[in-house]
Amino acid sequence: SDHALWWEKKRTWLLKTHWTLDKYGIQADAKLQFTPQHKLLRLQLPNMKYVKVKVNFSDRVFKAVSDICKTFNIRHPEELSLLKKPRDPTKKKKKKLDDQSEDEALELEGPLITPGSGTDVLYIGPLKGSIYSSPGLYSKTMTPTYDAHDGSPLSPTSAWFGDSALSEGNPGILAVSQPITSPEILAKMFKPQALLDKAKINQGWLDSSRSLMEQDVKENEALLLRFKYYSFFDLNPKYDAIRINQLYEQAKWAILLEEIECTEEEMMMFAALQYHINKLSIMTSENHLNNSDKEVDEVDAALSDLEITLEGGKTSTILGDITSIPELADYIKVFKPKKLTLKGYKQYWCTFKDTSISCYKSKEESSGTPAHQMNLRGCEVTPDVNISGQKFNIKLLIPVAEGMNEIWLRCDNEKQYAHWMAACRLASKGKTMADSSYNLEVQNILSFLKMQHLNPDPQLIPEQITTDITPECLVSPRYLKKYKNKQPGYIRDLITARILEAHQNVAQMSLIEAKMRFIQAWQSLPEFGITHFIARFQGGKKEELIGIAYNRLIRMDASTGDAIKTWRFSNMKQWNVNWEIKMVTVEFADEVRLSFICTEVDCKVVHEFIGGYIFLSTRAKDQNESLDEEMFYKLTSGWV
Repeated sequence: SDHALWWEKKRTWLLKTHWTLDKYGIQADAKLQFTPQHKLLRLQLPNMKYVKVKVNFSDRVFKAVSDICKTFNIRHPEELSLLKKPRDPTKKKKKKLDDQSEDEALELEGPLITPGSGTDVLYIGPLKGSIYSSPGLYSKTMTPTYDAHDGSPLSPTSAWFGDSALSEGNPGILAVSQPITSPEILAKMFKPQALLDKAKINQGWLDSSRSLMEQDVKENEALLLRFKYYSFFDLNPKYDAIRINQLYEQAKWAILLEEIECTEEEMMMFAALQYHINKLSIMTSENHLNNSDKEVDEVDAALSDLEITLEGGKTSTILGDITSIPELADYIKVFKPKKLTLKGYKQYWCTFKDTSISCYKSKEESSGTPAHQMNLRGCEVTPDVNISGQKFNIKLLIPVAEGMNEIWLRCDNEKQYAHWMAACRLASKGKTMADSSYNLEVQNILSFLKMQHLNPDPQLIPEQITTDITPECLVSPRYLKKYKNKQPGYIRDLITARILEAHQNVAQMSLIEAKMRFIQAWQSLPEFGITHFIARFQGGKKEELIGIAYNRLIRMDASTGDAIKTWRFSNMKQWNVNWEIKMVTVEFADEVRLSFICTEVDCKVVHEFIGGYIFLSTRAKDQNESLDEEMFYKLTSGWV
């Protein structure tokens, strides 16, 4: 019953069995292949480990990904998709040998995952019937599945995955972070990339509205399963231990392989969190081996959960006057960079009301006309912070008719910076400080800064701890190269000391909290969540980049990555694609039109990113768990 006919020439499945061959337009000379719809696929998960999984090659990719996510117990599969492995131009000659050795290693049967080698497999074992007969614990009632403290399963494994194929292997392995065991693994994978190279990787995203077979994916081919849309909905430690761990892994590798830029202080903070997570992961797995018979009374757990919910949990009882919009007023240094200017920052008395900043020469003049006024709605906000140097700058790119105006604000201290930065971020989305997320944003910024602090009086670190830390596996290779003239031993000790110093800021965190903090810190980086594509804009002569984020489109300089102009989705009226000339046209309010030609990527990929983010923005907490697949296809598939 799993077999069907595949028409190679027209690249189509003949799934409507009540149709005649004549209706399909098949002549006597057509060559049809009788083949199973479910075939094995080698998936590389975000943690760089491979799994073998049976996937329906006749389903649209969107459906296939949601089936894979059900098997792995990952909620919100609409955020993930499949990516073709990017070709490495430096490995042309070695290619065949590498692939051969990888294939041999992958032939191993049985549930197997061995940390360390680049070709690890979790083989989703001998398959009973359809691999998707059981949805795992993916129910609408949503009983807590994981311990919210360390992310371990609450109930025995058999109940955890039902009779899904994963229960034959070790399902918990996907929720456990596995440390990088040797610096060689990182060195082999590390390739410093220019922005254009990063943009080329994004050409490999599969079309969600066509099947794997239609896109030339072969049986046993390696594909990458990745979080495609950087809009993570309702991350909850009680249900999402695997999802949180895989998201943490994707963030970790993005930082180690320098797919996203960060400062040295941020790198040490990420390294400290990794070290802490690695340590706790080892401890947790040991504890669970010892206490495997310990069961949690699910009724008690549900009752205590309900009690917390009814009491209102940790909600703040203090509510401000909801009719007034909070304002900020303080002395801030302002700088307008212009070509060939030597002038530095100038101090102004600045007031922040609604989404606008007004600058006055002094506090006394604040009742009069401001010297400058800027509306931050739709602007780009970038942090420029160095804690040890006490530098707290906010870079604003404010949209004007002919492009973007650049303004820098310099704050005196962390507290001032956190309040103004949070206000700028909200204003860029068109929100004011009356929004409920303002205080949370301030707290997030302060805790992000606090994690980067160096303790002035580091406690004496016992000798035995320093032996279990491999700094080369925790920081990206670029930071090791900074000290290339020094002795290797000296570099290790220096970076180890800095990581352990940073570790004191995170040492009290639980395992899940540390992973969530890592993800939040990754989300705070200026470059987070922007997917780049090479494009040629109408009227432009050279190739530039179009960046797509969850709420905006950004025209960028291909060599520097600087934003030239930004357009918000909230102002978008419609977008169209001319499939013949590969041109995407987006229309915004105020009669603004943006047209660009996708030079090296199928414009379907770009179209799907825009439609996908619009689709994700329609999700709400009160919806049930089911996905509106038809709506997704309407927004992303063009003419089918």
